[in-house]
Amino acid sequence: MRLLLGDADIKAKFFDEIEGHWIFNTNTFINYISDKSFLADSYTRFRNKIGLNIENKFLPERGEVSLVWPYKDCVLEGGQTKEEEKRKEIFFNEILVQDEIDRLFDPKVLTGWKRHTVDGEAEVTEIKRDDKGVIQENLLIKGNNLLALHTLKTQFRGKVKLIYIDPPYNTGSDSFGYNDSFNHSTWLTFMKNRLEVAGELLKADGVIFIHIDDQEMHYLKLVADDIFGRDNFIATVPRKTRSGKSDVPYKLSQDFDWMLMYTKGASKTDTLFERTVKRKYYKTPDFPDDEWRLTDLTTQRTIYERPNSNFTLVNPRNGQEFPVNPNRCWGVTKDSVDEYLRKGKIVFPGDYDFHDLKRPAMRVFKSEDRGKKAYVSSDFLNQAMDELLKSMVNRKGTDEIVELFGEKVFSYPKNEGLIERIIEYTTEEGDIVLDFHVGSGTTAAVAHKMNRQWIAVEQMDYAKTITMERLKKVVGKKIKAEGKLIEEIDYDTGGISESVNYQGGGAFIYCELMPYNQVFMDKIQTAQSPEALMVLWRDIAENSFLNWYVNAEIPENAVEDFIEIGQGENGLKKQKKLLMELLDKNQLYVNLSEIEDEDFDVSTEDKALNRAFYDDAS
Repeated sequence: MRLLLGDADIKAKFFDEIEGHWIFNTNTFINYISDKSFLADSYTRFRNKIGLNIENKFLPERGEVSLVWPYKDCVLEGGQTKEEEKRKEIFFNEILVQDEIDRLFDPKVLTGWKRHTVDGEAEVTEIKRDDKGVIQENLLIKGNNLLALHTLKTQFRGKVKLIYIDPPYNTGSDSFGYNDSFNHSTWLTFMKNRLEVAGELLKADGVIFIHIDDQEMHYLKLVADDIFGRDNFIATVPRKTRSGKSDVPYKLSQDFDWMLMYTKGASKTDTLFERTVKRKYYKTPDFPDDEWRLTDLTTQRTIYERPNSNFTLVNPRNGQEFPVNPNRCWGVTKDSVDEYLRKGKIVFPGDYDFHDLKRPAMRVFKSEDRGKKAYVSSDFLNQAMDELLKSMVNRKGTDEIVELFGEKVFSYPKNEGLIERIIEYTTEEGDIVLDFHVGSGTTAAVAHKMNRQWIAVEQMDYAKTITMERLKKVVGKKIKAEGKLIEEIDYDTGGISESVNYQGGGAFIYCELMPYNQVFMDKIQTAQSPEALMVLWRDIAENSFLNWYVNAEIPENAVEDFIEIGQGENGLKKQKKLLMELLDKNQLYVNLSEIEDEDFDVSTEDKALNRAFYDDAS
């Protein structure tokens, strides 16, 4: 500093005089020594020059810059009250210190318990568990899915085998209707918060499928890599959604969406996707005791690698010759071919009327296949069968909903064939399947029909009017048909019911996160006028939990200021933001730790069921 102050020109360049004091201008000095002409030929010039920068200043040089994940209202809400609504996002941009975040994510009180069976709706009197203490109930939970996941952590940490989610795609045309200026970052925050806790619920060899389109897929993969670990990425699974569309940007139709697939920590040598393959077998008179199929008689090895397999194969029935493929070789050798022919293991063109062979093929008997496993292609959702491809498109899912409800009550439901394939390849009977963007309930419905335990979370109101009603139809109800003495079960026979031989039955429990300040949040968001907000303000002041710094009394001058704000540009939006800032966000739902607080009025029955649900974890 003495050297710099000792030269008048340098002093004028790097120091500012303020009321008789000389203040060193750090940024100016850094700009000078970072300039490209400074030490132009020196290796030192290149040190610490790879990284993020703003206005040609790297982050280590800018003390005012920090990268953070914001806790916006996407922590608390998905941004809509009904599936079809597209309202502008209301940001509070509140700073929540870490202990407040921890309290926000505390387990919540569950209420509204009902058990649904073929005998109808009944009160819940117990929570069934296995001999290891794990809950053995299918659960439909209504409430904020992030807070519900933190609630489930106490009982299902490390217990879930499969998570499938079909979250909002953030395309502007789905239900995630956020303000465009915050659209991307908010959506990523929304996903990050939920995936972090979802990862805690997975078993070590568990798998998560995240359904997404190409609008956000590549950004989401970076987030998911960070959460699950890049080494735990399994594959990007494509799904055929349509067959071409002319009215598209750049005239290139995007006919697929995708699923990012991760494991919690299974080894790459584990057999997650090794499954018994469903094959078509033939039954013919020449082999009455064993069905058979055909497979390739050549191998990928060349005739140079296996010279003993380089020969012309002759059909003993008619003398027709079949030279070896020069780029491959026969799967049998000169020494073994006669034995294969004697056992009938080689089939030639024309041997059977029903199979149009061009080259000799190997016959594989069903008895030989028994117990054999095969790997699954990452294209397993769209394998080359037209009928299967047709069952993969969204239109099929809509047809299934219309068949159940008589009308289109839900937009873009996934079809049961899609979810069946995922569950079939990743789980066994009895495994737990979780979907926390359950929507119309396809995942839960298919898991139920396939005898998997399921947990479904949905915060929208249609959780009761659509999701629950669909699952009640899946379980079915007892009826006594006219002219019959024995009761039968009337259940959902559509979707995959026939292919998995589903006969109805089973049960599930419905419950809700017990709301408190969330009730007021919903009212604020749906209010249509400043007058309605004034009424709400008085209700909030008297009956809600306010932030610790908020005075419950409403001074007259505050009312005047509030009215004046409402008369300005975007007045209603600003008034809503102000009222939301009054509410303690840790009390959106009732914390389990406050179940005995008289202010929350938790019933005796709910207290007992919460103790049963949380067991010793509470």
